[in-house]
Amino acid sequence: MESLARPGGHTTGFTQFEFGMSGKWLELLKEIAPRVTRIGVLRDVTISGTGEFAAIQAVAPSLGVEVSPLGLHDAGEIERGIANFARAPNGGLIIATGSPAVGHRELIAKLGIQHRLPAIYPYRLFITVGGLIAYGPDRVDPFRRAAAYVDRILKGEKAAELPVQAPTKFELVVNLKTAKAMSLTVPPSLITRADEVIE
Repeated sequence: MESLARPGGHTTGFTQFEFGMSGKWLELLKEIAPRVTRIGVLRDVTISGTGEFAAIQAVAPSLGVEVSPLGLHDAGEIERGIANFARAPNGGLIIATGSPAVGHRELIAKLGIQHRLPAIYPYRLFITVGGLIAYGPDRVDPFRRAAAYVDRILKGEKAAELPVQAPTKFELVVNLKTAKAMSLTVPPSLITRADEVIE
């Protein structure tokens, strides 16, 4: 691939994530839990965890937050990592993208509540199992936009000349039930901006 703007060959498409968005997770978590000064980032370094972690680290000093990586390899590692991290006060969690996190979503959400660690997740499906807040790309939108690319290619345009597109539509979901269980007051401005609020 030559570049995202002009991929070359017979390649084009849509990315499911953009690393710069990772800093937004930290901002939103501080908004819903201002006392947080330590963040544990659950990530899979073999997928996208490294780039996301770097983006979070870049934003952390401006928000007065210390960032620590936590492994996401299996359930045991997740349980040990979160329990150890929770021993010190004022902690919160950011869960990075990737299938290991999705596969362990119920465990991660349960541990976040159990250890009273406010957590932000990349996908809405974490909120349906008790997660606090999610912010991430709309998972359906790229498929809608892909249909337009298919039409253009069928009409003669070359895939190599169509830029690879990053997500353009994001969704914010807040679980007020979990916030209440964690004694967190969700700012009205956050509720107003949310695409969905679970009560």
